[in-house]
Amino acid sequence: MSGEYKDLLAEVKYRVAQEGYELADFREGTGGRRVRLQVRIDLPGSRPGQGVTVEDCARISRVLETWLDSSEILGRAYVLEVSSPGLERPIRWRNHWEQFVGHEVNVRLPERGRVRAQILSVAFDTVQLLPVGDERGVEVEISDSLNATLAVDW
Repeated sequence: MSGEYKDLLAEVKYRVAQEGYELADFREGTGGRRVRLQVRIDLPGSRPGQGVTVEDCARISRVLETWLDSSEILGRAYVLEVSSPGLERPIRWRNHWEQFVGHEVNVRLPERGRVRAQILSVAFDTVQLLPVGDERGVEVEISDSLNATLAVDW
């Protein structure tokens, strides 16, 4: 993660929090000549399927656009997408893992691939998971638990 990315992430997280929301996910990419920011917001303490409305997303979009336009941190050509985290909410940072202890996630683990597992506990920068069908838990660095999302039974 580049230093510039960290600053951008911190700035977006701060502005979202100032409006009373939490940052659920943040992705930065490029599409042609434009930088693309995907921001997912949630209400603190909400559960999947409740909370964020279209109006909430529009409000945060206006706040971020105003800041991005005035700071020109991304230049003049960017695409900003603000949405709710959805039912299969991303689990990105330590506070997310802590919030959803006891829930099941779909997660790609090093050397194991994509698995479904229950979050047992979080300590420092590690998470204890119990993969479905296994009898023993596995401890994983949060930074190594890639693309985790809440598991949803459809």
